[in-house]
Amino acid sequence: MSLLSLPIRARRALAGLVLLAATACTTGPSLENQGEVTAPPGDSKELTIGSAGFTESDLLAQMYALLLERAGYSTDIISVTNREIYEPALESGQIDVVPEYAATFADWLNAKANGADAAPVGSPDLAATMKALRALAAPRGLTVLDPGRAVDQNAFAVAASYAKKHDLKTLSDLGRANLPVRLAAGDECVQRPYCAPGLEKTYGIDIVAVDPKGVGTTQAKQAVQNGQDQMVLTTTTDATLDEFGLVLLADDKKLQNADYVVPVVNRARAGSDGVRDALGRLNTVLTTADLASMNEQVDSWRRLPEDVARTYLESKKLIPKG
Repeated sequence: MSLLSLPIRARRALAGLVLLAATACTTGPSLENQGEVTAPPGDSKELTIGSAGFTESDLLAQMYALLLERAGYSTDIISVTNREIYEPALESGQIDVVPEYAATFADWLNAKANGADAAPVGSPDLAATMKALRALAAPRGLTVLDPGRAVDQNAFAVAASYAKKHDLKTLSDLGRANLPVRLAAGDECVQRPYCAPGLEKTYGIDIVAVDPKGVGTTQAKQAVQNGQDQMVLTTTTDATLDEFGLVLLADDKKLQNADYVVPVVNRARAGSDGVRDALGRLNTVLTTADLASMNEQVDSWRRLPEDVARTYLESKKLIPKG
């Protein structure tokens, strides 16, 4: 995808995004030179919020902007679809706030600090994951705010008719059924410990093949719908499963990592209590089901992310109706 700014409020020109790409790896202090962070957290009143460019990230960025504006901040949003670009920009202060996912971001920072072969630090244990994430983020001048209730994890779905026929509600049920399973997923699923190997080891599921149709793609879901495959790798906030006659099987043994939604901020610019309190208001209301519903409104109903975000926050009385 091209780097495009979102259609909301003050927009960044495309040239500004190109500048991000050109300078993200060279601006700001390197990790080796940062040392212990002792300066007080900053409280800039003009904040740039980054989105990773997919629907859910766009929605979260829009909600962050609306909540921060309600708290007296001026905001703009830019979409930078590559973490290799937006994370250094977050460190340098070109971006001030980004919605992230706890376990995924912890493992990404860990690989950046310790090499691609470093043992993962993200896990199904949210407390342990957050501790590791904050330890990795702090030396980079980043503050990880508290996670809420919403989580976007890998998840596995089967046809509702298949689940009914074999009395399946959980992944453990599928393992006990001793059924051969073709899994529609990304080709990396063959090796990833939380995909095919984990399903076999943790649940005893007989994965006879991985059909490389991608994660939660239309083609992957159609393959399960028509019986070509028996299960598809998707996410817990996939709002289109009903359209394909699919249902999720519960991850009852907690194979998947704790990918709870967390705001990550540049401490020197947005580490204040004002930012923390404004964004923390979302933690008490936003659920995984809420995110799935909002994703559906954007992806299936073709509503604008800004409109969906505003309507949701108004319905929860987090911002006034306008």
